[in-house]
Amino acid sequence: MGNAVAGGIAAKSFPRLYTSKPYRRSSIAPYPSFVILPPPLSRARMASSDAVNGGSPGVQEPSPKVPKLSQNGGLHGEIRLPLIRVKKLSQNAILPSRASPLSAGYDLSSAAGVLVPARGKALVPTDLSIAIPDDTYARIAPRSGLAWKHSIDVGAGVIDADYRGPIGVILFNHSDVDFEVKPGDRIAQVIIERIMTPEVVEVLDLDSTVRGDGGFGSTGV
Repeated sequence: MGNAVAGGIAAKSFPRLYTSKPYRRSSIAPYPSFVILPPPLSRARMASSDAVNGGSPGVQEPSPKVPKLSQNGGLHGEIRLPLIRVKKLSQNAILPSRASPLSAGYDLSSAAGVLVPARGKALVPTDLSIAIPDDTYARIAPRSGLAWKHSIDVGAGVIDADYRGPIGVILFNHSDVDFEVKPGDRIAQVIIERIMTPEVVEVLDLDSTVRGDGGFGSTGV
């Protein structure tokens, strides 16, 4: 087959097919069996193989660059990952960090000791300010351990991409006992989420839907 051209396409660009044995009609095997061989090596690859095997060195073809995977599956060097820029405002500030490679949120830690009263709330400082990627916002979410064991929840947890002030976490204590926060305690987690900011346009009417204006339990409890 070599460099023969069939239908304007070079045959060398396709795998070669060789029969494992001569074709003979049989009621058991009506079709011949084939062995698919890889395309022939280029001269550069053959020269490189000769050099490795002790032959005369030739022109070596560069090996393909294999991208390195990060812990969360991103490609380092191939895909530029967005950054969260964090500024510490005091010596007590602790950088946000993830508990595992696939964690969605970055843990936020307290920079001071705070007492959250029973059935009350308190503002806990982190002494951090951040800059997040465009088209995203940072959502402060509760930590499951605090919610389950101590009935601690968070509130008002939206950080806009253009906010550069200190981050404070509002903790709600839904239990009947005071909850003490110590410096360095992980109190919440921040999750970076993509958003859309479509333009607001006033219209005279809206398109109709099957549901219409049904709300507040209109689809069932």
